[in-house]
Amino acid sequence: MVVEAQIGRPVRAESVVLARCHLGLPVVVAVPPILDDGTPFPTRYWLTCPLAVTRIGRLEGSGGVKRMEAKAEIDPRFGAALAEAHRRYAAERDALVADDVEPRPSGGVGGTTRGVKCLHAHYADTAAGNANPVGQLVAGWIEPLDCIIPCVVDGARNPAWSPRP
Repeated sequence: MVVEAQIGRPVRAESVVLARCHLGLPVVVAVPPILDDGTPFPTRYWLTCPLAVTRIGRLEGSGGVKRMEAKAEIDPRFGAALAEAHRRYAAERDALVADDVEPRPSGGVGGTTRGVKCLHAHYADTAAGNANPVGQLVAGWIEPLDCIIPCVVDGARNPAWSPRP
């Protein structure tokens, strides 16, 4: 119920909270690779924290995805670490899908096999405890997630909550 209030819609499969904020609310959940209705879902880690979503949205709105793409192209170590994050992410997710399941989810972080599609997905991967060079940079720009009041109270979005700059 808390995750649904955070994301503003019903969840599409049972998820497990992997990271919480200092107020005890979910930040990232693990989503199964096959949703309850049988839809393949490439995103293993889903960002639920409204403050993180807002802050990352600002980064994306100011060209953050293009900047990370450019960094991956010109910085060989960063690019290799990103490629490894995609490989690890896909392998971890794919290990959870039975061999006979079709269609299967595909791609790495955010469902892509290379590059950067979504800063939210890369940050969620990092916040879930994984090595992800894009997510690590994003964490440095958006943390701490320092809400003073909770975004959700009694299973509903708290009308008194608002994202801080």
